[in-house]
Amino acid sequence: MSGLPLEVIEMFGQTIAKVVPITIVLALVFSVLSYFWACNPAAPWWRKREIVTDVCYWFFVPLITRVVRIGLLVLGAAVVFNIHDADELIAFYDNGHGPLSELPLWVQAAIFLILSDFMLYWLHRMYHGGGFWKYHAIHHSSEDLEWISAARFHPVNLFLGTVAVDVILLMAGISPNIMLWVGPFTTFHSAFVHANLNWTLGPFKYVLATPVFHRWHHTSQEEGGNTNFAGTFPVWDMLFGTFRMPEGKLPGNYGVHDQAIPSEIGGQLAYPFRQ
Repeated sequence: MSGLPLEVIEMFGQTIAKVVPITIVLALVFSVLSYFWACNPAAPWWRKREIVTDVCYWFFVPLITRVVRIGLLVLGAAVVFNIHDADELIAFYDNGHGPLSELPLWVQAAIFLILSDFMLYWLHRMYHGGGFWKYHAIHHSSEDLEWISAARFHPVNLFLGTVAVDVILLMAGISPNIMLWVGPFTTFHSAFVHANLNWTLGPFKYVLATPVFHRWHHTSQEEGGNTNFAGTFPVWDMLFGTFRMPEGKLPGNYGVHDQAIPSEIGGQLAYPFRQ
């Protein structure tokens, strides 16, 4: 146990080393794009309200998701596959296992993207109802929707969302090596759909989620906040009757009606437990 804090610190350092250059690239790209193709008139993203809160989430979320994902995979291997030795665990997950691991990596990556997006579509709808909304409301609380808003998620929302889906699919046998392809795509695309851009991508709006598609999801419930649940492939919304892309119209207001949601990250993390 004495080595555990050192391992966590090392993992933190590795995560930050990856996040910093990615953040710089995304900041530059979306600063330029939103200057020319802004969806809503607004100050530059670095002057948005609650920018400190979003920056904290941006660096906190990758760390917590990585730690929890690894912990759940270790637990899953022990409980489901009776693997306890560290070397056996590494060998087990290193290149995947079972029939799925024998497929070409690009096929595994495609399967992962499709299945994870399908599961997350339904989990997303779950978070918009009943007692789960108070966790997901944190993500919707941003009134200035920008690329850096993509990471504003309560840990409970993350655990019963992206992390759970990743663990299920990796335990099913898909190789973690696909993350070399899937990871950069999901990071960029998540920032892309939250960016202040008026892009619909024309006919491709039915193929890939776009900024306008997702911005309708961040509007009020009356305008469309209960539509466009898909993270990557709008086909799920089209199949299940939740697709919304009004022709020639752009969303204008974002956020939630609950004024009790704090603006700082500490208060937001505690908010659902006070309800």
